[in-house]
Amino acid sequence: MPATLTEQQEQWNEIVRDPALQDLPYKVETNERGQLVLSPHKNRHSDRQAAVINLLRRYAPEGRQPPEYALATPKGVKAPDVVWMSPARKREMEATGDPSTLAPEICVEVMSASNTEAEMEEKRALYREIGAEEVWVVDEDRHIRFFGEEERETSEIAPECPDQLD
Repeated sequence: MPATLTEQQEQWNEIVRDPALQDLPYKVETNERGQLVLSPHKNRHSDRQAAVINLLRRYAPEGRQPPEYALATPKGVKAPDVVWMSPARKREMEATGDPSTLAPEICVEVMSASNTEAEMEEKRALYREIGAEEVWVVDEDRHIRFFGEEERETSEIAPECPDQLD
């Protein structure tokens, strides 16, 4: 049986305090059984995260755009590669605890060779379930796909944002 969101928050805080897990060169998440899921980073992946952050700063400047923001979902703690949140949403998220049980308005996943389309579909559904208005997926060709309830041509939050990273 999956842990409740509160149990996930408690477990995540234990993970964060564990000195053996400090400064790992991996993206750290958990699955629905609370097991650690580690994903190694390549520089290309980090470069794409930075490019997304720059786009969000330009096309949605009134919000914050931190990388790898921990979110408690019904299937474990996930950390989208980049998120965007308005000041009001940030306050709402902080009120739910750490990791937040409420998603920012935008969650972005940057795909790498190890990701599958099924994995991205599941993450999109999880982020939407906890309140994300949009999920962006950046593919290997640097193309950005925008999702709300369905895939859309452009972002509704940042409609001028291009669908391709430089």
